[in-house]
Amino acid sequence: MADKNETEADLTAVAAPAPKKTEPTSIGGRQLKPSTLMMGHGYDPMLSEGSLKPPIFLTSTFVFPNAAAGKRHFEGVTGKRPGGAEGLVYSRFNGPNQEILEDRLAIWEEAEDALAFSSGMSAIATLFLSMVKPGDTIVHSGPLYAATETLIARILGRFGVHWLDFPAGATREEIDSVMSKAATGNVALIYLESPANPTNALVDVEAVRASRDAIFKGAKPPIAIDNTFLGPLWAQPLKQGADIVVYSLTKYAGGHSDLVAGGVLGSKEHINTIRLMRNTIGTICDPNTAWMLLRSLETLELRMSRAGENAVKVCEFLRDHPKVERVGYLGFLKDGKDKRQADIYERHCTGAGSTFSLYLKGGEKEAFAFLDALKIAKLAVSLGGTETLASHPAGMTHLSVADARKQALGITDNLVRISIGVEDADDLIADFAAALDAI
Repeated sequence: MADKNETEADLTAVAAPAPKKTEPTSIGGRQLKPSTLMMGHGYDPMLSEGSLKPPIFLTSTFVFPNAAAGKRHFEGVTGKRPGGAEGLVYSRFNGPNQEILEDRLAIWEEAEDALAFSSGMSAIATLFLSMVKPGDTIVHSGPLYAATETLIARILGRFGVHWLDFPAGATREEIDSVMSKAATGNVALIYLESPANPTNALVDVEAVRASRDAIFKGAKPPIAIDNTFLGPLWAQPLKQGADIVVYSLTKYAGGHSDLVAGGVLGSKEHINTIRLMRNTIGTICDPNTAWMLLRSLETLELRMSRAGENAVKVCEFLRDHPKVERVGYLGFLKDGKDKRQADIYERHCTGAGSTFSLYLKGGEKEAFAFLDALKIAKLAVSLGGTETLASHPAGMTHLSVADARKQALGITDNLVRISIGVEDADDLIADFAAALDAI
């Protein structure tokens, strides 16, 4: 019979996580690009019978090698030890598909860590719940996605959480004014959305960071930003000073309009805090959705690049049409009168994206006539899919926003939001031309 010391040593050794073979992130000193790493990073085929692609792990729970390992994993799950579980525990906490997905999500923005969620809004809600408490204040840019505004003002507001906001295109002075007012209380989080949904207005993340650092002398509230419209290909806000990046992975990351999911990326410190809340309320995405996202990430760069190229051609056509008042497309900022927005775009973005705001001459009647006449573009909310989508924010996604606030934020009845897909650009132009003729 082994002596007591040998037995304890064996248990300790087995309790440590088994090493996981991973794809190299560099070769010969060359750092591999995200588009390359999406094909295998974080997955060892030899752990899954040599399968080239990760299987879908449809299980609710995982078997521990021994009791000591189970204890160690739960120390991570419960937060007694930072960093989360070092092995698989239970599908409310983690799973193979989700962990591979999170490894790959972090690569795109060079984040230390990432988490996957059941929807974009569950990601945002979990972020808020992990950061704020009654009496705290959230400072945010405006407009935000309507459900996010509802969550802050109507739901968290019921529990004593306050908010102050500044317009998306605010100057440093305007941001300072709001920050200074908010700093009289306890600001728990600064939350941004850039470009803003649905106006496409950009937020100066660098100015927000500088304002926060100047005004808050002690502990500084983290800056979180929704990067769904441009990320990860055309914007990477961590490089401009954001601490946390939020995604609706339903959009460009998923890219096929066949799943709903969300993501949060950032430092290990912030992600550990958010992970504890996710472990508690169970907002992790399911393994099938994670598997589908792994498939989608392999073509993310290709899809976004094609959609972006199409958007340039479509917007150039729409800009000169006599029934169009203006086109809120980021690619036109350098030629426009708004030098502030053009400057933010130049510093923050590597591309104009493929989602834009189309302001028609007229109002709701003209917008509806245009939308009803579309043949190729589909009348549906959401964005970032392979197909072109068009919607009416004032009457659909932002219907719950008070009329006065909609007007203040530029969400007017003549505004149509368009997300360009990967179809043939000339076919899309023909579709939009015919729809404009129908007004």
